[in-house]
Amino acid sequence: MSFYNDVRAPGGAFSHPGEECGIFGAVGHEEASFLNYYGLHALQHRGQESCGICSSYGGRFHHRRGMGLVKEVFTQEHLEELPGVAAIGHVRYSTSGESHLVNAQPLIFRYRGGELAIATNGTLTNAPELRAELESEGSIFQTTSDTEVLAHLVARSREASLEEDVFQALNRLDGAFAFLILTNERLIAARDPHGFRPFSMGRLGDARVFASETCAFDAVGATFDREVAPGEMLVLDDEGNQESLQFAEPRRRGVCTMEYVYFARPDSDLDGINLHSARKRLGRRLAREALVEADVVTGVPDSSISAAIGYAEESRLPYEMGLIKNRYTGRTFIQPSQGLREQGVKMKLSAVRGVVAGKRVVMVDDSIVRGTTSLRIVRLLREAGAREVHVRISSPPFQNPCYFGIDTPSRDELIASRLTVDEIREKIGADSLHFLSREGMVEAIGRPECGHPDRGHCLGCFTNEYPAPTYEEER
Repeated sequence: MSFYNDVRAPGGAFSHPGEECGIFGAVGHEEASFLNYYGLHALQHRGQESCGICSSYGGRFHHRRGMGLVKEVFTQEHLEELPGVAAIGHVRYSTSGESHLVNAQPLIFRYRGGELAIATNGTLTNAPELRAELESEGSIFQTTSDTEVLAHLVARSREASLEEDVFQALNRLDGAFAFLILTNERLIAARDPHGFRPFSMGRLGDARVFASETCAFDAVGATFDREVAPGEMLVLDDEGNQESLQFAEPRRRGVCTMEYVYFARPDSDLDGINLHSARKRLGRRLAREALVEADVVTGVPDSSISAAIGYAEESRLPYEMGLIKNRYTGRTFIQPSQGLREQGVKMKLSAVRGVVAGKRVVMVDDSIVRGTTSLRIVRLLREAGAREVHVRISSPPFQNPCYFGIDTPSRDELIASRLTVDEIREKIGADSLHFLSREGMVEAIGRPECGHPDRGHCLGCFTNEYPAPTYEEER
């Protein structure tokens, strides 16, 4: 098996949990690569580090990958060089593997059965063990991405067809994953048995499209069909033939709660629940649990706006745009000294003096990770004249790392794992601080009962109890 690539790299930091990744695929459409371009645009919030598209035409692959945003990597001319009625695409934020172009997806391989392209969202918790096993048997890895493990498992399988090779390989994997696999004749979609990561199928005429979030269907004019079921593997060809296989029995549902709280776009639906509506309910519940005398409510843009509106409606306080996000700062900027580094938050966020001056402000945010961003935002509001700043968080304290596809700091770097709520309040300089209760969060999201007290959520980052093995203690 061979792999072709080149290399380049940027860097990153934590103010919120790191975005995961986003995948999009289309089969049976003459402009499959253009659909991928628009679909990946809609999923750009899930990863801004690198992106790529691979199409199949004339019995061979056509592909392009690059570091940066979708609009920076692809032009009209580039897309015209990616012909074919089937294509898969990816936007990446590195949750495993280093930030190099070599790890940008789709990863593309040549092996005895032809060409294979793989795009994934998630993290394989047993990837280190599988990688060590494969290397001991002679496999040579070209990337540090755990996605490459699947390619080696497929290449080493000796089943009668590629579909059977993939079927067997998927059964070796543990963790969270949504896969799109492209060959010269087929597109395969698969989701882990716990259903950690969101993954849906849509229709566009006779074509089928797949995406990490339903907002991508709106971007290409497709309609939502259904979610890819946990443990399901779908095999499609460009003539519209579709086969559904259950490679593993569904296990305890573990939908990532942070998708509802923070990651997914508010115009997306997950398990039939609209994200904007769910976040408004989180804000309403937060107001019932932690009402405070105040003059105005504001949310930290963009992910906390819905929760702030819900808090304002429930508390009957006015919602105002007390914080404005500058959308043109880009992903990085020059920071030659500590003094200018402190200006970083001001380049990306501004407080509206005319709204907050002399007011008691409720600042709603979705989470606190290290606490540094909360400290700077509270300071911004005070510098703009806020008389009091009361911080309300629409999730419980984020105390534990994620092993299933979210890029988080180590437990020692998570402020809620080291300090009490009152100590955090003092650290960020707020007049009061309250986190939403776990029970309140689960009830507000509104997922149907799944025979378990957490209603099928993964709450590991809040409770340190995970629906699936993390292998961390064994390591």
